[in-house]
Formats: sequence, C-alpha cells, structure tokens
Amino acid sequence: MSNIKYILGSFGDPDEMLTGIKKLQENNISIYDVYTPMPIHGIEAKLGVKRSRLDIAAFFFGITGTITMLTGVYLATVVDWPVNIGGKTHFALPDFIPITFELTILFCAFGLVGSYYASTHLFPGRAPRVMDLRATDDRFVIAIDAKQNTEHEKIDELLKGAGALEVKHNERKYISYE
Repeated sequence: MSNIKYILGSFGDPDEMLTGIKKLQENNISIYDVYTPMPIHGIEAKLGVKRSRLDIAAFFFGITGTITMLTGVYLATVVDWPVNIGGKTHFALPDFIPITFELTILFCAFGLVGSYYASTHLFPGRAPRVMDLRATDDRFVIAIDAKQNTEHEKIDELLKGAGALEVKHNERKYISYE
C-alpha cells in the first residue's frame, strides 16, 4: 500500500469544480471534502453533507439562559430579599423581561461560539489545517481519500477531464501555516 493519503484536484473555476464532483460521483468515487475560498450555494446538497444541529444547540443554550435568569431573579426577589414596593408582587415578571431576553441572547451566543470551536477543532491560537494553501486564496480543491478509492489513475483522468489545473497526491493529512 502506498503512502498517499489524499488525492487533491485543484480547480480555478467553481463551475469546473462542480463538474468534477459530478463526474466523481457518477463513477462512485467518494469525496472526502471540498475546500473553496468562498461559499458556494448548494454544494452541501451535492456532497450529501448532513444538516447542522447548531440550531437545536442554540435553542437549548437560549432556554438555559432564560431559566438561569428567571431562577436568579426569583431567588433574589422572593427568597433572599423580598421588598414590598407599592403593593406589587415580589416576582413581577414583566419587569424582568428585558434582562431575561438579554441573558438568553448572551448564553446563546457564547454557547454557539463554544460549540462551533469544539465541532471544528478551531480553538483560538491554533494554526488552521488546510489541504492546499491556495484553497484559501483562489483555488477550489476536491480532496479524495486515496485509501478508500484505489483507482488513482482513473481519479486523475476524471479530475483532469473536468478541468483540474493540477492533481496532487498528498502524503500528509494536512499542511499547516506554521
């Protein structure tokens, strides 16, 4: 078995890259990932990427913020320090809606940032790992796992036939900026 881990097809145009994806999928060649310098609408559906669950996480982070705020206000105004002001109840909910909303948004924002960093392994201070450095500049790169797809010559021909500017065989998993 060779040391090649990934086959990288580098394209200069997003339409050519989409044609390359289509040709690879028609020949039952699984694509590891696609790296682009800009978002491309609909590429997730073509690659079969599952829907993100960040919206569900956002809901639970928001509910946690709401419950935390209402529990804190209840404990402060009813249990610890009940003050009778003008005959109002100790836990007058309309008075606390603005701060409850703010804490809901705060918990949601911080929770989503933490979830994003945890799911993508992009913690602050860590050098980003990319397959090809030009993928962040002007190239569209298709990465194919060479261990799962053993027909390397066929893959090379398909990528070049789709308009790939360059086809590389990457022996390391990632190239870092360091």
